Amino acid sequence: MTPFHDLDEYLALPRVSGLAVSPDGSRLVTTVSVLNDKRTEFVTAIWELDTRGEQPARRLTHGAKGESAPAFTSGGDLLFLSARPAQGDTEDKPPTALWRLPAAGGEAVVELAMPGGVSGAVSARDADVTVVSAALLASAESISDDKALRGRRKDNAVSAVLHTGYPVRFWDHDLGPDQPHLIDVDGPTDLTTHPGAALRETAFDVGADGDFVVTSWHVPGPGAANRSILVRIDRGTGTRTTIAEEPGAELEHPAIAPDGSAVAFTRETHSTPTTAPRITLCCMRFGEEPVELTAAWDRWPASVAWAADSSALIVTADEAGRRPIFTVDPRSGAVAKLTDDDYAYTDVCPAPGGIIYALRSSYAVPPHPVRLDPDGTVTELRCVDLPELPGTLTELTATAADGTPIRSWLTLPAGDEPAELVLWIHGGPLGSWNTWHWRWNPWLLTAHGYAVLMPDPGLSTGYGQQFVQRGWGAWGAEPYTDLMSAVDAACEHPRIDESRTAAMGGSFGGYMANWIAGQTDRFDAIVTHASLWALDQFGPTTDGAYWWAREMTPEMTQRNSPHQHVARINTPMLVIHGDRDYRVPIGEALRLWYELLTESGLPADENGESPHRFLYYPTENHWVLAPQHAKIWYQVVTAFLGRHLRGEEVQLPELLG
Repeated sequence: MTPFHDLDEYLALPRVSGLAVSPDGSRLVTTVSVLNDKRTEFVTAIWELDTRGEQPARRLTHGAKGESAPAFTSGGDLLFLSARPAQGDTEDKPPTALWRLPAAGGEAVVELAMPGGVSGAVSARDADVTVVSAALLASAESISDDKALRGRRKDNAVSAVLHTGYPVRFWDHDLGPDQPHLIDVDGPTDLTTHPGAALRETAFDVGADGDFVVTSWHVPGPGAANRSILVRIDRGTGTRTTIAEEPGAELEHPAIAPDGSAVAFTRETHSTPTTAPRITLCCMRFGEEPVELTAAWDRWPASVAWAADSSALIVTADEAGRRPIFTVDPRSGAVAKLTDDDYAYTDVCPAPGGIIYALRSSYAVPPHPVRLDPDGTVTELRCVDLPELPGTLTELTATAADGTPIRSWLTLPAGDEPAELVLWIHGGPLGSWNTWHWRWNPWLLTAHGYAVLMPDPGLSTGYGQQFVQRGWGAWGAEPYTDLMSAVDAACEHPRIDESRTAAMGGSFGGYMANWIAGQTDRFDAIVTHASLWALDQFGPTTDGAYWWAREMTPEMTQRNSPHQHVARINTPMLVIHGDRDYRVPIGEALRLWYELLTESGLPADENGESPHRFLYYPTENHWVLAPQHAKIWYQVVTAFLGRHLRGEEVQLPELLG
């Protein structure tokens, strides 16, 4: 038996995320999340790793509320974020603060506490300078003023927000009335007085000498749109200068060269109903015009970092179900692949001497830290034990009607018995099944004896711009037919029982599950999570409606909307949605549920009974994050699949009432 055979054991597995390396390369830390004693949330602690991979990892922090976002100062002290109470603190729930753990040893101390909390920190490489992101109320003129205003709102039970622009929500939280600022910890000093919404969901970097900051900066556009430009902020004066902007593109993820000579960033073109976006890598030498480095490279950079000596850019990009590490010459744009294995690399941290630290994972192994040496050698660093899998992972390639190869990952349960097939469709839709997911984990179904097919249909990343373009604005066309081609190929595998199949997905994957339900009766059950149902309704209610308006015309929306085909749905459906999902608002699930019961080919009978089910989470968002709710999610899904693929009557969790 493996941990995937028991949900409690699975949820108890430690989860590794994030890396930070000290400027001299001598220290490396990561974060490890484990269940709390009540098994109701994951608590994260910081662990130090042996950079040689010889000694076991050593836990550095032990706060009951957990610690996150580690970063090193120029002197080697460790900074992190935590909502733990400071000595003498009387608040029941103190806001997240910036803490410092001295390199010389001793206890961690509060480096900066802000009334609205601290959400991120970046330190200069060669100077004792740290800049944080922290929120202040829009009308506050100072940090002390902010604290007083927050107290008055709390005392008077005021939660109202008056908006003057867009957006008003993001993923799972309401925006305002506070606004993110960049704060110099020395002082502290506000570097961005009255920024408005400019710094919401942006990234920034600090120059090695600490003299300046480069950040993406949102500016409003026509109607409800906005776009990202790059600005440089002088830390001494707060003077802000626009250094790069393009009306038809988002400029984001700035990374300043260690020698301070340049900044690299990503450029994402705005989509139109006929043209998909494209992401490329740019570099700007200060005082010169930006240069697009990877216009000829048919991949999308997913992360950007500099080599420690500023000689190269280190990027990752999706590629054929993997995510390798590449180098890009900052002058010529020449691209070279550093890794050529079956892994996806994230959290890339270049260090002196040409060494690179990163996390890597695949559908065969969860994230774990590694060291990549200049000669290409990859060394696993000791951290947490990696779990045994309940089956095997293989790769399939189908051929679409137009001759395009469609590749997939396929899990097969242990043994040699025929297995029912579950088609699992990824979200995005601009994404790929290439890296381990704790929430969307196929091995929990594989442990129940199901084979799980994870295809990358049209719109998926890692196969070139044309592969994205072939499904653009036509979600119900090539993405759907590609998925059916992948299922046909999987059903030819000798281990697959093609007479018992199901389809499931979340977000865009949920959209595709809904679309499939109205197009074919080949599946015995369909699970749709956080899914788009009526596209005309979804467009203006999602948290980023202007993105949608760029992509689809009203005619495209009507042509590709699953709700138009509800009468043709003859497959039992399990609908799952969280009320706090602002990316795909709950109205999509409410309308889907009502129309399944009243207009589908399997409507509710005279007693109100139907084969459809609706799993509703009042306190969850686009994802299901609470461990106890994730457990119920898998219990309900496996019971639903068992009933309709195997004729099993599985008892549902008692906690559902």
